[in-house]
Amino acid sequence: MSIKHLNQRQLADRWDVSEASLERWRTAGIGPVYLKLQGRVLYRVEDIEAYEAASRHRSTSERVAPGGAA
Repeated sequence: MSIKHLNQRQLADRWDVSEASLERWRTAGIGPVYLKLQGRVLYRVEDIEAYEAASRHRSTSERVAPGGAA
């Protein structure tokens, strides 16, 4: 089993945000969990997908249950 990772630039491109935003989010403790290996920041794809799933909303007041339909 191989675990896939994205670096900061790749995640910024995926979400269409700046790398600086990801850096601020890490400092604030928000966003997906990450690895820091030898000074490099990496995100596991499974952690990114879990964060995306947990961030889904049906409306401004209603989250979508994990695994729930959109």
